[in-house]
Amino acid sequence: MKSKLIFIYNANSGKLNEYLDIAHKIISPKTYQCHLCDITHGTFKVRPAWKKFREETDIAMEFLHIDEYESKYKSKFQHAFTYPIILIQEDSDLQVFMSTEEINKLETVEELMGVIEVRAEEINIS
Repeated sequence: MKSKLIFIYNANSGKLNEYLDIAHKIISPKTYQCHLCDITHGTFKVRPAWKKFREETDIAMEFLHIDEYESKYKSKFQHAFTYPIILIQEDSDLQVFMSTEEINKLETVEELMGVIEVRAEEINIS
């Protein structure tokens, strides 16, 4: 099975949650809880550089909100993760590709893309 990166945003899915997130970004951006959302999305849409990266990369990626991830992957035997996080799936095994702490230190989407490219090359995923 081909390796896949699973991006898990620190947010729940659904239109109501999306509207609440937009309002939070506008009213109190410094307290917004999903730094991965913050650097990959503007207030209303995906950042163009991130959209282009996703379209052009050979790396398999899946993007989930917490509730979607827990419904699809989480089991009682699995480690409890903090969010946002990027996991790598190889066969049925999930490992941390980039931790919450690492994501929270990033300042731009370009930094995120650079780290993904370097780490993907180091472990030979594409």
